[in-house]
Amino acid sequence: MSATRDDVLDLIEFVVRRLTDYPDAVEVEEVASKRSLVYELRVDRSDMGRIIGRNGRTVRALRDLIACATYDWDQRVQLEIVE
Repeated sequence: MSATRDDVLDLIEFVVRRLTDYPDAVEVEEVASKRSLVYELRVDRSDMGRIIGRNGRTVRALRDLIACATYDWDQRVQLEIVE
């Protein structure tokens, strides 16, 4: 069974809200084009370092999680952190 776009959106929100001090400030927006799908993540400025992590480890792990959930999609899926 493959994950849907809503499932991936919910997954990102679920994980990020638990990592932040201000979970109500977490926003995830989906931007689609023909060949790619980008999830734009916005968090409170004070939580930015927590989401990126030391040497980018946290955001890399989140991107790996998304890649696993969408491995059988015919689109390229990316996560971008927007300030």
